[in-house]
Amino acid sequence: MNFGQSLGFLSFLISLYIIWEIRQFLLLIFTAIIFAVVLNRLVIKLQQFNLTRVKAILIIMSSLLIIISLLFTLILPPFIEQFQLLIQLLPSVATKITQFINTIDYGEYKKFLPFNDLNNIINQYTFNTPQIFNNFIAIFSNVFIITFQIIILFLLTIVFLLNPKKYRYYLIKICPSFYRYRIDDILNKSEIAIVSWLNGIIINCIFIGVLSGLGLWILQVKLVLVHGLLAGLLNFIPNIGPTSSVIFPVMIALVDDPWKIMPIVIWYFIVQNIESYWLTPRVMAEKVSLLPAVTLFAQIFFATAFGIFGLLLALPLTVVAKTWIEEILFQDILDKWEISEKL
Repeated sequence: MNFGQSLGFLSFLISLYIIWEIRQFLLLIFTAIIFAVVLNRLVIKLQQFNLTRVKAILIIMSSLLIIISLLFTLILPPFIEQFQLLIQLLPSVATKITQFINTIDYGEYKKFLPFNDLNNIINQYTFNTPQIFNNFIAIFSNVFIITFQIIILFLLTIVFLLNPKKYRYYLIKICPSFYRYRIDDILNKSEIAIVSWLNGIIINCIFIGVLSGLGLWILQVKLVLVHGLLAGLLNFIPNIGPTSSVIFPVMIALVDDPWKIMPIVIWYFIVQNIESYWLTPRVMAEKVSLLPAVTLFAQIFFATAFGIFGLLLALPLTVVAKTWIEEILFQDILDKWEISEKL
């Protein structure tokens, strides 16, 4: 490589390093863009009633704040109360598991186990209520950083909403002139994909939460509100969330009535399959669908790179990446090679 090529390659590496160092901030910007894209649809609808853009944004933001305040006022207190009861029941769950393990006779197969005494393993991880509660508090102890990120996210969303066309214009402007119309088309398709995904995931979460809570209420499982909310919220994380949401009601059933464990598992399995094979294809656009292996790989990758927020945003990041890869790599690059070969 000559000096110019070496300098260009070095600049590229430095750019990658800078992007990696500010990846959390870039993720925050992406989240603000998602909110702005979705809320912009509502702003446009309100502007049809002869409202200015600023007034439409104020109405939407005020409505969101009122809805969030009502949810926190009506749902959060009983949720916290039931969640504390759930934490208090965890030692009883550990005791039940230990008793069950002690009844098992491993016989000659015991030497093949990777440990000598399963009871010791359980005792090492016996639930300590104060410790669990302290760890739970420690996760959310850094209130300043979380609050700062929420404020930045809120402000960025407002800024993007005030003049989205201007930011879109500058994004297209930095692209080569011959490709700007194509970038504009890809941005439109990315917007449709994001809106379809967010609308679909909200409907799915509500569906899962309501049906899960209804089934647990019929089975008379304790702490229905906690289990229903957790089932709905964890559905936001594909693959991992729906599977982990069944753990808590099963643990409660283990202490209360073990015969309820199998009906709980069967009910959750039915609800998840209805959501996967009937609801999702109807509420989400065709272009939002992703292969399960791709979704799982994306979750692992974004969780490793960005932490818990990367795990939460793995699906929208993958949906947008899928749109850009299909449009630029497949259609504009690879498909042209196929056409040129035929010529």
